[in-house]
Amino acid sequence: MHNIRRIKRYLSRDNLLTLIHAFITSRLDYCNALLYGLPKEQIAKLQRVQNAAVRLIMDIGKYAHITSALYESHWLPVLARIHFKILLLAFKAIHGLAPAYISNLLVVKRKSSYSIRSNSGILLGPPRGKMLATLGERAFQAAAPHLWKARWKTRGRGPGVWKTRGLVENTGDHYFSPKYELSTLK
Repeated sequence: MHNIRRIKRYLSRDNLLTLIHAFITSRLDYCNALLYGLPKEQIAKLQRVQNAAVRLIMDIGKYAHITSALYESHWLPVLARIHFKILLLAFKAIHGLAPAYISNLLVVKRKSSYSIRSNSGILLGPPRGKMLATLGERAFQAAAPHLWKARWKTRGRGPGVWKTRGLVENTGDHYFSPKYELSTLK
């Protein structure tokens, strides 16, 4: 990032965005679902890298607030990106858009014959078998149902409004609401 900052004055905004996406955000997003459950200190380090990239693009000072700049650039915070990736993989697995080895990791709860509110959407069950208390909760088959259930409670209709094309609408709005705090993400 230091080298990009040095040549920034010679680049157009589009070229600067291309470099930032190629060298910074692509690295933040690569296999970020594996980062689920890391300590907050480790996630904070990655968040500082993302904040520095936004400051470079938007030409913001070191001590200026970054949340509005993240919102303007349509970038989710690092922890929200991790959760989004897991939820997207779960959505694809449920609807047959993911490989079989990923789909087999999730247990979809059957709808009850009773008329209850939880019948209105898809619910994920706990993982099959015994999970380790330390690293088992970080595994995809444990993390996806946990995040799916948490989004169900906060949104009231499951994780975002999913369209049939597989695109996501309004999923990131929760992370930029005025009441959003980083402590809400676990």
